[in-house]
Amino acid sequence: MKTHSNISSLVCFFLFVPFSLSNAAPVGICYGRVANNLPSPSTIVSLLQENSIPMVRIFKPDPEVLQSFSDSEISLMIGVPNEILPSLGTNSFEYSLQWLQDNILNFIPPTQIKYLAVGNEVFLKDPYYSQYLYPSICNLNQALKTLDLDQIIKISSPISSSVLTNSFPPSNGSFNHDHLQQIIPLLQFLTETNSPLMVNVYPFYSYITNKKDIGLDYALFNTKGVLLDNNGLLYDNLFDATLDSFVAAMEKEGYNGVRMMVAETGWPTDGGEAASFDNARVYNGNVAMRALRDVGTPKRPSVGVEVFLFDLFDENEKFGVEYERHFGVFQLNGVKAYDVSFSLM
Repeated sequence: MKTHSNISSLVCFFLFVPFSLSNAAPVGICYGRVANNLPSPSTIVSLLQENSIPMVRIFKPDPEVLQSFSDSEISLMIGVPNEILPSLGTNSFEYSLQWLQDNILNFIPPTQIKYLAVGNEVFLKDPYYSQYLYPSICNLNQALKTLDLDQIIKISSPISSSVLTNSFPPSNGSFNHDHLQQIIPLLQFLTETNSPLMVNVYPFYSYITNKKDIGLDYALFNTKGVLLDNNGLLYDNLFDATLDSFVAAMEKEGYNGVRMMVAETGWPTDGGEAASFDNARVYNGNVAMRALRDVGTPKRPSVGVEVFLFDLFDENEKFGVEYERHFGVFQLNGVKAYDVSFSLM
């Protein structure tokens, strides 16, 4: 078995860049695996390389998948599943150190790991695990420090836009008070470690659940008019408005400098109203181009926001309504379901 346990031999270089400086924001893709018909991991790595996709989000560590990506030069966001948090949060950091070694570092070079995504939408999807989130993050970060990897691998936790109790207009953005006890320590950690706030943003869901107030064009970046916020900023799409609602919510709690990234966003191609190949192409194409061109948002103009598009393939075993199984950017044969670019070249 190929391993990468000789961590001490690494020579690390880390450049601190404040969020206010412009850097081309990379566009990655999520590799969901809730399906029984997916190509082999090695085939998928070749597909990603052929399409110049620089980053991939893997929702949980799997030895075969990680080994397939090893030495591929593709950067990874690796998920730490919600159900692992009680063990990581209640044991010493040595437990987290061993977990990292056994489940991740034995299979992939640490220099390929850009982020650890600890939990996913814990506050709303699995609130039982909320109490273990911050202790788990601290233990994992201490483990990375012990390995001199804390400046290479950044830690955060993807949260849903549903944690915002107010988001209209964006300047009114604020966190739900029921979650503040867990969110504030997270924001403090992100500030101290120069790590991003990870958010999952889905204008599609906002549109289909609130068509009375949200127009399809506004969700798809097709709005001809603009929304004027109380602070004078103009918004012509829901994606920007959602991100700036998070910025406003953080500012209200005194955390003005936390950078943001989108851990997943996408649009389904089938399975319900407004779910179509054309709408998915328009939405994902606009999101990707805005990132690659450092468009930023009205509150943080010219500051590119890195994004992970959801999903690599349709996932035929996902639960829920039909459109949940139709977010794939690629078909199973490796051909794009619709055109979207992951680089400006």
